[in-house]
Amino acid sequence: MSDARPIGVFDSGVGGLTVASALAARLPAETLLYLGDTARLPYGTKSAATVERYTQANVDFLERRGVKAVVVACNTASALALGRLRSALPVWGVIEAGAAEAAARSRGRVGVLGTEATVRSDAYGRALRRLRADLEVESLACPLFVPLVEEGWLDDPVTEAVARRYVTPLLESGVDTLLLGCTHYPLLAPLLARLAGDGVALVDAATAVAEQVAGELERRGLAARTKAGTDHFCVTDASERVERIAREFLARPVALELVDVGGAPEGA
Repeated sequence: MSDARPIGVFDSGVGGLTVASALAARLPAETLLYLGDTARLPYGTKSAATVERYTQANVDFLERRGVKAVVVACNTASALALGRLRSALPVWGVIEAGAAEAAARSRGRVGVLGTEATVRSDAYGRALRRLRADLEVESLACPLFVPLVEEGWLDDPVTEAVARRYVTPLLESGVDTLLLGCTHYPLLAPLLARLAGDGVALVDAATAVAEQVAGELERRGLAARTKAGTDHFCVTDASERVERIAREFLARPVALELVDVGGAPEGA
């Protein structure tokens, strides 16, 4: 039995392409339909009610396009809207998957690196403590990481200096696991691993959710056996910057379809 319908993936921007890449690597037979809500980013500055509306509109759009399941790659949407979604499809977020992987690997102390909005929500901290009440969790906002990644400064002395300043206090406090709680951060994994050293595990929420999706598709009888089509990428605003960043994230040329998903609240 094979289900050739695509998996829908959405993010507030193009950072979720790291999740799409992880899914493609883990599930080469699956076709992906990606939606980046680039016209309305960032979600982290919006109210919870607005994030819920945007998230529902994005999921509705993907459903209309015929997906069989949805991965919410956006950390803010996963934290604020996942539990309120109306969908008959399987839907997964990055937070629970990332937290489960970190809880399984940690020896007792986890450092969470995230955006200001994600850290403020304590979504990863709450998920980790639900899984293991004994865990000590220290969360740190790293607001400079996203613009550095989007500039392509992955192996740059400036980026290394910023990363060192962010993570050194966590390492000195004794964390044994670093959870990358933003879709942009996996691109900094080689740098962060070098700074952290061999004794600290790095957990990428993108890879963790790809593993979860792989298992769940098999369990539900929704897995594809052979790739039926090409991956497709949609955005709600296709500026030259968005196109450049998408190309760099995927390490290949990419065609972006400009779409209107609707669902904006009044006054947005």
